[in-house]
Amino acid sequence: MASEGDVLHRIQGEYVEMPGLRLTEAQAQRLWGLDSAVCSALMGALVDAKFLAITRDGAFVRPESARTALQPVARKASGR
Repeated sequence: MASEGDVLHRIQGEYVEMPGLRLTEAQAQRLWGLDSAVCSALMGALVDAKFLAITRDGAFVRPESARTALQPVARKASGR
C-alpha cells in the first residue's frame, strides 16, 4: 500500500490535472481505494492546507472552482 504522503500527492495531482473535479468523500474513497477514516483524514488535511474547499453539498473542489461556481463573472462594458 502507498504511504499517506504518496496518496496525498496523487489526490493533488488528480485535482490539478482535472480542473473542475468535484468529489464527495464516498466518491473519493472509491476512486483512490481508501477506507473511510483515511479518506476523511486526507481530504481534511487538504482542506486545512487550503488546497481543497468543501461545497455546501459536501463535495471537495479546488478553491478556485468553488469561487467560480458561487460568484458571478464580471463582464467588461463594451465600448459602443
